[in-house]
Amino acid sequence: MPWADSLAFMPQPSPLSLLVAVFVILSIPLVLHTIVYRHTSDTLPTFLLVGPSGVGKTSLVTLLERGHPSATHTSQAPLTVEISLPVKTPLASSRYRSAHDPTWEITKKFLIQDTPGHGKLRYHVTDSLPKPRNLHGIVFMVDAADLSSIGGDASEGLRQAAEYLHDVLLTLQKRKTNSKTSTAPNEMPLLVMANKSDLFSALPVPLVKKALETEITKIRSSRGKGLLDSGTADVNVEENRECLGDGGEGKFEFSQMEEVNVPVKIVGGNVTGPDGSDVRQLWEWFGSIL
Repeated sequence: MPWADSLAFMPQPSPLSLLVAVFVILSIPLVLHTIVYRHTSDTLPTFLLVGPSGVGKTSLVTLLERGHPSATHTSQAPLTVEISLPVKTPLASSRYRSAHDPTWEITKKFLIQDTPGHGKLRYHVTDSLPKPRNLHGIVFMVDAADLSSIGGDASEGLRQAAEYLHDVLLTLQKRKTNSKTSTAPNEMPLLVMANKSDLFSALPVPLVKKALETEITKIRSSRGKGLLDSGTADVNVEENRECLGDGGEGKFEFSQMEEVNVPVKIVGGNVTGPDGSDVRQLWEWFGSIL
């Protein structure tokens, strides 16, 4: 037959050509996925989740992502997860949008980056804060049942939480104090989430605030004294050191951070518990920023 004769003269592909064709076909979806993922990472609002080890950060991420907490292990590297805000959570931008706005669904998604809490791995946070990439806020998680202070001596949990929070706040403060322009840095809200608030031994939110402010005051004073003791006659330590808050004098209060566009809010909640999870105030905080 004529068509059969034509097929006989058609060039036959080599095995190498077939392998290249198969490779290209299989690679296209992977390339497209990578492009889309990078685009999403660049455009979605991002929140940092920070805090000492063992306070429940990774469990919180699994709860926000899947609707229920899962067994976790100590994080060794940052992990970024895409989260969908519950439909009924009010958004800060909702009053400007129609219910039929096609971008409505996009505004309900964001990224949360879980960061390691070990002291040697906290550079992941302090290195990224001076020049954040699409960062909309920070969640600092503490264990409300491990913030006790006996006879004026802070527990290990309170000391670690206060030291880490002090360093995070000081890094955020330096965005303004070290700025070479007169333009104020963008607002960077910080939420202190007191996990395990359902436990009998947990401090209520007002006492969590008081305990952290008191311990941060001690840390600020101790570090300032250490700098002065190490100063020499030809170095003006007073001019070069920077203290957290209102000049480093008196008692530190979270309200002082508003001067550098870092509003601080404290809420209670629990990732796990006999009556289930309670992170409603956290969702509402996310919505107030989105």
